[in-house]
Amino acid sequence: MSRRKARIGLRTRLVLAFLLVAAISAATTATLAYRAARTAILKQAQDTAVSSLRDRVQRLGTSLPVETQSLREQLLAIARQGKPRTWVVFAEYGSVRVSSGTSPVSTVITPALREAALANPHGAFQRVDKGGTPYLTVAMPTVFRAGKTARPTGLVVYAVMPLNEEEIQVRAMVTAARDGAFPGLAAALVPALLAARSVLRPVRDLRKAARNMGSGRLDTRIPVKGSDELADLARTFNESAVELERTVGELRAAEARARRFASDVSHELRTPLAGMLAVTEVLDEDAARLAPDTAAAVRLISAETGKLAVLVEDLMEISRFDARAAELNADEVDVAQAIRKTLTSRHWTDPAQVVTDLPEGIRARLDPRRFDVVVANLVGNALRHGSAPVTVRLRTETCGNGPTGDHGAVRVVTEVEDSGPGIPADALPHIFERFYKADAARTRSAGSGLGLAITLENVRLHGGTVRAANGPAGGAVFTVTIPLTGEEATE
Repeated sequence: MSRRKARIGLRTRLVLAFLLVAAISAATTATLAYRAARTAILKQAQDTAVSSLRDRVQRLGTSLPVETQSLREQLLAIARQGKPRTWVVFAEYGSVRVSSGTSPVSTVITPALREAALANPHGAFQRVDKGGTPYLTVAMPTVFRAGKTARPTGLVVYAVMPLNEEEIQVRAMVTAARDGAFPGLAAALVPALLAARSVLRPVRDLRKAARNMGSGRLDTRIPVKGSDELADLARTFNESAVELERTVGELRAAEARARRFASDVSHELRTPLAGMLAVTEVLDEDAARLAPDTAAAVRLISAETGKLAVLVEDLMEISRFDARAAELNADEVDVAQAIRKTLTSRHWTDPAQVVTDLPEGIRARLDPRRFDVVVANLVGNALRHGSAPVTVRLRTETCGNGPTGDHGAVRVVTEVEDSGPGIPADALPHIFERFYKADAARTRSAGSGLGLAITLENVRLHGGTVRAANGPAGGAVFTVTIPLTGEEATE
């Protein structure tokens, strides 16, 4: 479940990336537009208010010292004429405080604005947030002119105007931008899907072609369209496929020639070998009557001829596996009896040499001849390269839960374990390779070097597996596992 959640397809990632870019672009544009519009709206409001207040203050006809009632009436007139909307107007002259409202003093007017008004005869303004409500406060000092010189009178007029309407306009713009973003993203989904489709089509073609190549269809090619990076990738794939097809073709031809050569040589050697074996048997019978040196030479020829005959037979057998001409003639057999028959026919019945643990009643469908070869090769290999005693065990096992989907299936397990030093760790991965010798000193051993490779092929032909390992006591352990397809029996 977690793997399914963690895996996000390329199409989804492309669409999400496209939408993310569209969302970032829309958000950036909306932010810049909002800032520009907000600045323009507020600037227009403040410019209008400052200009209007300056004009009204310049026409203010108040005599000094200030007469409170007259000043209040003028402030009321200024407030009614405020632009862009009605103001609340305050006036300060020394300790005198007068306003057009109910309170002579405003908490919105800040000390910073008062200082700015006294320092600048042209007035000052400030935007203030009070209790969550934005205000524009404008301070305009009154002056009297003597020629070209303007001197402040000490009377300062303040106009306070809430910016609620401007903020409403700004919020309306934000809402409109937000509401417009969702349809924009929905509209961007269509080109995103089209773009993802155009990108993924070559990828799907490449995946399909790679799957076909993996299944052995080396003539697979990808149609090249356009001149972008994906087209270059398709072109490179096709070039690689051509080279791979050529190389594999050469290797298959060479392999076929090698198999045919081994098979032909083996067939050609069988006839003269048959004659040589017949002659060596006669010579072996007369060797006791020959001179010692001659007898030793005769016995050497006989032994080497026997080895050559075994090698030829093994080469022919492995050639049949390579040509896929080997057949399985399965029959229901008692596995324990089949193993005993193999040991008896090879004279491996001495308990000091071979120990058996063969429960009765285990039956399976096997090819008796090929199973005989498997057991004979493993036991013979253990006796030649390990140490006695060699233990042969037989049992059945039930498969547990696993990725093969064979839960509950019963298998026949045959183990051959020797008492030798075991198999070197570096030799274990190669133990079933043809002509592989774990010990370089054994290159002249009696085996052909193909016994374990033939064993592997015979077990595979039964649908089973064979493994090589070292036991806890150090000896080599070969384990053959074959599905039990005949009548099942318990140990």
